[in-house]
Amino acid sequence: MALASRDLGGGLRQVVLSVPDMRCGGCMIRLETTLARAPQVRSVRANLTTKRLAITWQTENNSQPDFAALIGTIGYTAVLPTEGHDQPDGEMSELLRALAVAGFCSMNIMLLSVSVWWGADPSIRQALHMISAALALPAVVFSGAIFYRSAWRALAHGRVNMDVPISIGVLLSFFLSAYDTFAEGRQAYFEAGTSLLFVLLIGRTLDKMMRKRARSAAASLADMMPKGAHAIGPDGRINYIELSDIAPGTHLLIAAGDRIPADGTILAGISELDRSLVTGESRWETIAPGGLVRAGDLNVGHPLTVEATAAPENSTLAELHRMLEAVEDGRSEYRMLIDRAARLYAPVVHGLSLLAFFGWFLATHDIHHSLTISITVLIISCPCALGLAVPMVQVVAARRLFKHGVVARDGSALERLAVVDTVVFDKTGTLTRYDPMLVAATSTGPMGLSLAASLARYSSHPLSKAIVSHAARGKAETLPLEDVREIPGNGLEACFRGNRYRLGRAAWATDSHLIAASTVVLTQGREVLASFVFGERVGAGSANAVRFLREQGIAVQMLTGDVADAALAVAREVGIDEVTAAALPKDKAWAIDALRSRGRKVMMVGDGINDAAALKRAHVSMAPASGSDIGRSVADFILLNADMNGLEVALTTARRAAMLIRQNFALAIVYNVVSIPLALSGYASPLIAAVAMSTSSILVVANALRLDRKDSLPSRRLARKNKLAGAVQ
Repeated sequence: MALASRDLGGGLRQVVLSVPDMRCGGCMIRLETTLARAPQVRSVRANLTTKRLAITWQTENNSQPDFAALIGTIGYTAVLPTEGHDQPDGEMSELLRALAVAGFCSMNIMLLSVSVWWGADPSIRQALHMISAALALPAVVFSGAIFYRSAWRALAHGRVNMDVPISIGVLLSFFLSAYDTFAEGRQAYFEAGTSLLFVLLIGRTLDKMMRKRARSAAASLADMMPKGAHAIGPDGRINYIELSDIAPGTHLLIAAGDRIPADGTILAGISELDRSLVTGESRWETIAPGGLVRAGDLNVGHPLTVEATAAPENSTLAELHRMLEAVEDGRSEYRMLIDRAARLYAPVVHGLSLLAFFGWFLATHDIHHSLTISITVLIISCPCALGLAVPMVQVVAARRLFKHGVVARDGSALERLAVVDTVVFDKTGTLTRYDPMLVAATSTGPMGLSLAASLARYSSHPLSKAIVSHAARGKAETLPLEDVREIPGNGLEACFRGNRYRLGRAAWATDSHLIAASTVVLTQGREVLASFVFGERVGAGSANAVRFLREQGIAVQMLTGDVADAALAVAREVGIDEVTAAALPKDKAWAIDALRSRGRKVMMVGDGINDAAALKRAHVSMAPASGSDIGRSVADFILLNADMNGLEVALTTARRAAMLIRQNFALAIVYNVVSIPLALSGYASPLIAAVAMSTSSILVVANALRLDRKDSLPSRRLARKNKLAGAVQ
């Protein structure tokens, strides 16, 4: 267990276990409650869709927990996902075989029953009942075994799951019919038990198929990653190693067509990388020795030698995978409501079933009829639809967002995003790109440009790179400089032919505040030899995002620490009217608090360290992946692409998800309000109960899948925008 756990720091570790026996909301509650009582456990989250448990634990007195054994005490089996026990193929094959047997038996029994219904002679009727019993036996034994095993494990550990009433219903129906047959009764209900199995198996098979279609983005992402890599040993030999054996410092050979398994640095080779899996960018990026690579990048050019700088479990892609799992496991207000309902399921439903049995027995003195109604109540009231109402929508929403370059960190963030009425943007790195745009360059002579370019080559700052690029186009001379120093936050200085030159902020290089902050100057003493005026490049999709928000009736503001002139220029270009400039980090946080105090539901979109406090104070927050680590760590949504188009997709998806969740709740509530009284009053049979229960679950899952329709409105609108942008370019 310790080896399979991921170190979270501070003594905390996390392990993910697969629990194939998890069937309903009641199972989730039982598993979470049992594990939460363990002294080492700090938190536990069950995911019904993926049938997994995420357990955060801390060692006490160097004791090693055995969560699998603890889970086994309440009748569930827990295995590590890497062991392959949570793969759906084996279970699906068993379901299909059981379905085939139940279908064959029930259909033939139904045909035989027609003769009985039309008034067959007693001797023929008895023979038909005996043949029906022989046909029903394999269905009850073989097809029903799926339900019996689950029910027995639950009962053996003092609990009840949804398969207990199903098993009781099938077995009682068969044995009562067998008794009626040998007692030469007029009626036998073998078709009821076999048809009940057939319908339930159809529902369970369709449910599994639809869940597979709605498979989580986290699972799909994990499947795309390599299971190992070719490592280069100290002696130069190349061996294939498992993913778990890759450690910082491991040298890896990445062939053309292979995905990179861990973050690292290029040691040898020049190639192109497809980084669309993580960033969403379709353009290939050329990489050379010294360049950084991330797990998930696809090598589409030539072989590369990479030195791993992090274990795969600590890579950028692993962090992304954990974010996706977090949204699928997250507890929103809706899911907490479902959890409370699941706790009431067992006492309320079983109490109603017993009440129905005793009530009908006192009224009719017919134990056969009373048992039938009691079983019908148990089957029809199973809260499967209610348990699937929220998690299915959240899983589909997370997958849809990821396909469009947006990662949600928490399921509740989707609910909060759906009610946003105000969006506050930071400017630099959010509405504008990090790469600056050189607007104008002036020099007192060719020597000024050559000196500036020669100094700029010693820095990797975006402004320095822009100066070098401009000088290269002018074929400026590279000069030999001496005593080059970089002054953080100010610029560069160096000596050339006995004179000292400075390149950087005007206020620092000239000791004067009269030159605009957006201007970089080259000086000797206080004399300006060259000046470079920079402007900001507005990010792709920024104007479209602002326009979309205004069309939706959402107020838009800009809150930036930059000077007013630069802020207003960008605001005019993207269409923002309300601007607050020169704001310190605390000012941004106060501004968000002020909006919230007026009852506004604020979304903050920012990227820098100075935005962290505001991102945390906002009702919901979003940060680009290119921003600071602190900004990403506190944001609810991460934009993988380098534009703001993901904001429209995120907001539209969140609103549609909220609508579908409300619809699913309505479906589940209407189903229970209608079906339970019908069962209690005797107007439903076990067969009708099975059809109703399966249909309600399938309807909820199918409704959730509507969120991922290919012809959705946001996709069409973005396609039109991209087409128009391409035409303009």
